[in-house]
Parts: sequence; C-alpha cells; structure tokens
Amino acid sequence: MNSLFSLEGRVALVTGGSRGIGKMIARGFIAGGAKVYISARKAAACEAAAAELSASGGECIALPADISTVDGAKALAAGIMRREERLDILVNNAGAAWAAEFDAFPENGWDKVMNLNVKSPFFLTQALAGHLRRSGASGRPAKVINIASIDGIFLNPLETYSYAASKAALIHLTRRLAARLIADNIVVSAIAPGPFSSDMNIAARDEAEAVARRVPAGRIGHDDDMAGAAIYLASRAGDYVVGATLTVDGGVAFAKPGFEGDSWAERG
Repeated sequence: MNSLFSLEGRVALVTGGSRGIGKMIARGFIAGGAKVYISARKAAACEAAAAELSASGGECIALPADISTVDGAKALAAGIMRREERLDILVNNAGAAWAAEFDAFPENGWDKVMNLNVKSPFFLTQALAGHLRRSGASGRPAKVINIASIDGIFLNPLETYSYAASKAALIHLTRRLAARLIADNIVVSAIAPGPFSSDMNIAARDEAEAVARRVPAGRIGHDDDMAGAAIYLASRAGDYVVGATLTVDGGVAFAKPGFEGDSWAERG
C-alpha cells in the first residue's frame, strides 16, 4: 500500500509553488519522496519557499520564472531540461484572477487571466513533452495535473468573467490533452479546488469560520486535503485516472441550494 502512493525517486515541477495550493502540493510531493522544483514569478519568494520546504529533509529547488508568456514557459522548460534528463510530474498550478463589473471589465483583465490560466499550461506542457515522454512508460506513466477550480464547474456569482471562463476551459483542455498524450504514456488529469486558505482566496484565508459555515463538510480545506489529492493523481494509485477532474471542495459544487452564491470559491 505504501508503494501505491509513493513518489520515491520521481522528479516533479510545480508552477506557482511558492505559496497557496502550489506550496501545499509541493510539500506533499516532497513528503512522498519526490525531488520537487517550484517556480514563481517573484524570485525571492520562490527561493524562500524552496528553502523552507527543503528544511523538512526533502529536496526542493527554486526556478523563478514568469510563465505568463510562451517565451517564459519555454524558458522554464529549458531550465528543467538543463538539470534533469526526464520529468515525471508536471503540476500546472500558476494562475491569476480578476474581478470587475460587467460594464467595466477591462481587456487586460481578460488577457492576463486567460493567458496564465489556459495558454501557459498548454505551452508549458508542450515544451516539456519530450521530458515527460522520456519518463513515461507502460505501467509507469508520467503525469500532468492541471489545477482548475470549482468556478469552472458551477456558477459563482462573483463577476470574475475571465477567471470562470479560463477554469472551464482548463477542465476541457485537460480532457483534450489526456486523449492525445495517453498514447505517449502521459496521464493528464485535473483538480478543481474549493475553499482553501491562500492569498488568492482571501475570504477562506481571513474569514475561515464564516466560509466554513457555507461548506457542507463544515470547514475549509486543509493543506493535507490538497496534498493528498495531488499525491493520489501523481502516484501509481492514479495511473488509470485519465482526463478526469477531481473536485476537492468539501461538497460545495454539488451542495443543495443555499450553499452556493458567495465569495468563498477558490480563485487561483
């Protein structure tokens, strides 16, 4: 059973890994035995997070990068390829959100979110496909895990137009990539988080008790909830989960009327 969920000897990259959900996943992967690279736009934060995560006894390496452009995604991929002969696990977690009223929603708010949340996962996966194919084998596939959101599954009343559209697009992109890459022994799946404490989800971070009252499970997500879901998909346990989106939200997305319609929803 331990080997079923083990990540021993595996090499992973987690984008947006210096904080929030990305950091939760990186910490879980390290505990599972993986060598983990994390990327983030802010170099100092990325280095500090890598040092903190390595202090637990694992190996975490910072690769600061701005992947909001295709060139940035390619540069991050090149950094991995200079250091490793293969990549076993890619977690596309880096994301952005933007809220504005419909009549005032700006083009830059649309483009920033769509570029980082949809375009970047595609082109980073494309740039790293050779390393993922080198890792993937029959009976031991490589993994790509896209971090979506429950906002891509059901309607959040917040006016985050590009964010909701981007996460729905990422869920469908996950299916499309999975259909293509499974032939190369690369399993693509996704996680749709609900309310977790992070800088992107200020309500869950700062008003956890109030948010918890609107979650069927009666609490916001814990770090281990996210780490456990990611470890499941990244390990042997998740090898047969192809193209699926795992909802990790305490029951929010499928709750009875009355639970939906507030600002707890995960936004990045």
